[in-house]
Amino acid sequence: MIIREQRITIIRVSRPRQHNVNDELRWLGHSLGLFTERDKDSSLYRLFVELIKSRRGNQLLTSDELAHRVGLSRGTVVHHLNKLLESGIVVSERNRYVLRVGNLEVLIEELRKDVRRTLDDLKAIAKQIDEELEL
Repeated sequence: MIIREQRITIIRVSRPRQHNVNDELRWLGHSLGLFTERDKDSSLYRLFVELIKSRRGNQLLTSDELAHRVGLSRGTVVHHLNKLLESGIVVSERNRYVLRVGNLEVLIEELRKDVRRTLDDLKAIAKQIDEELEL
């Protein structure tokens, strides 16, 4: 089994006041540390939305297919896919990419489990260090 390093970022951001799916998707992605001011052309946002759409149809897409669908270069798509893979939001199967799970609610629950496992590991190691240092 390959253990992949995972980077989960959580940013507490005020939720949009009005119910608008696009604004809420942007808020969700921003809260997960995905969308930053550097993403001026919303390329990562567009890729994220395309991955959500493709998951609805259970489609696994190559980086070339994703690039074509969102009108970006393959290099830009691969760059963003690596960020999504690293965060645990997207998985890769035979050079095809898909949202890790079937919907966003389950995705957040899976990320919650990832964070808890990481914190449990950190707590166990902290306890061991405390004991060794007699704190």
